[in-house]
Amino acid sequence: MKRFFCRGGSRAALKKWAWVALSLFCTVAMADDNVVNVFAWSQEVSPKVIRQFQKDTGIRVNFSTFDSNEVLYAKMKASKQAQYDVVEPSSYYITRMARENMIEKLDLSKLSNYKNLNPAFTHPDYDPKGEYSIPWVLGLTGIFVNRKYYPDDKIEKWTDLWSPKYRDSLLLLDDPREVFNVGLLTLGYSPNENNLQHLQKAYQNLVALLPNVRLYNSSSVPSMLIDEDVTIGMAWNADAYKASLQNPDIEFIYPKDKFVIWVDSFVIPRNAPHRDNAYKFLNYVLQAKIAALQVTETFYPTANQAALAYLPAKLANSPVIFPSDAVLKQGYFQTDIDDNALDAISRYWDLLKLQ
Repeated sequence: MKRFFCRGGSRAALKKWAWVALSLFCTVAMADDNVVNVFAWSQEVSPKVIRQFQKDTGIRVNFSTFDSNEVLYAKMKASKQAQYDVVEPSSYYITRMARENMIEKLDLSKLSNYKNLNPAFTHPDYDPKGEYSIPWVLGLTGIFVNRKYYPDDKIEKWTDLWSPKYRDSLLLLDDPREVFNVGLLTLGYSPNENNLQHLQKAYQNLVALLPNVRLYNSSSVPSMLIDEDVTIGMAWNADAYKASLQNPDIEFIYPKDKFVIWVDSFVIPRNAPHRDNAYKFLNYVLQAKIAALQVTETFYPTANQAALAYLPAKLANSPVIFPSDAVLKQGYFQTDIDDNALDAISRYWDLLKLQ
């Protein structure tokens, strides 16, 4: 069986220019006070937001991107001197970074626009006191299907993807925890699992799925769905929504056997070289109109409650981007797991990729 592997990374493409920029600013930006160094997921901060911030404040943004939480974490751990002022980890890494004293507690008195956030996201499980993080974009992981190819298939659960009829057809995200979430959920386990026996069973469950897997990719999902390079699999809701705007045959499904809700948030690293500018950046993006601009550019949901009033009705009313409370109750927020569980997932992930 032919299987393709795209190692573009988790959540977005790692752009060459970003690493070039990173190597340059790390040596010179420390001496320049009129900058803010931002390290974020690719495609989760609109270039328009960056340009508008620079225009309105006169502060230059050195913006670079990463392709996985693991890359962000390793980069920060390896740096003897703080390089970044604002970084954007996912929910479950915020707990880890706070525990390891890698990020600073926020001074909310410097964030006058903090009031714009939905209170449901200001004290999440991964940051229960709301001390460290500013939620920026949200996402939900579910199933996409191109109804041109499967007009009558009843696809309601992750377990449906194990059907032999989808042999060599599935797109899986190139993200170990996301894939293991599916392996765990279909066995009735939590996606935030520390039990090593349960993780082993999830691995075996995913091995059984391998004949159906066509490729792993996270970097170009919308274009692949639009061009019909893949016709069924797993995706983030924003990517499926983007694709459906150009290919109306794309349907997004929230699986009845549960799904994961992720939150990517801004935090300030410990000893950030331009802390004042970091607060200016955070307060700026907390503006309702700026958060709304971000949604219209990327289609990722926002935790900025005030921004909803500035969104087009079609977008604000989309059940894919903004699912109902009843749907959300079926989801799990992704939280931190222990080192043994992470090591097990990493080891099993390598084995999956080799098969």
